[in-house]
Amino acid sequence: MDGAELELERRSKFLNSLIQKKKATEQQEQNERLNVKVRASDMPLALQNKAFKCARDQLDYMPGKLDSKRLALALKKEFDSTYGPAWHCIVGTSFGSYVTHSLGGFLYFSIDKVYILLFKTAVEPLDH
Repeated sequence: MDGAELELERRSKFLNSLIQKKKATEQQEQNERLNVKVRASDMPLALQNKAFKCARDQLDYMPGKLDSKRLALALKKEFDSTYGPAWHCIVGTSFGSYVTHSLGGFLYFSIDKVYILLFKTAVEPLDH
């Protein structure tokens, strides 16, 4: 490569790093607005944001105390209908788990004082 190509590549890398920092900052600000903390994830950001918004909306419209079954069902239904089966959701203030999940389909986060585990498993048809 000549000098101009090297300079163009250097500038491109620099701009890409600025874009990534900006996206990370925006994601952090959104998480703070929703009072979300990601505990563990291998899920793409777009799916994470969908889960955060769905959980926040459900919690905001929940009268009185936490209905963990209702929240889990809402998240599961939303993800099953949008991204296909088979999504599983565990919601509570204290629980342990050890799960196997599909690649890119795992999110463990807290919102307010509620912990949510959302994960996808592969579905294989039964041979009769």
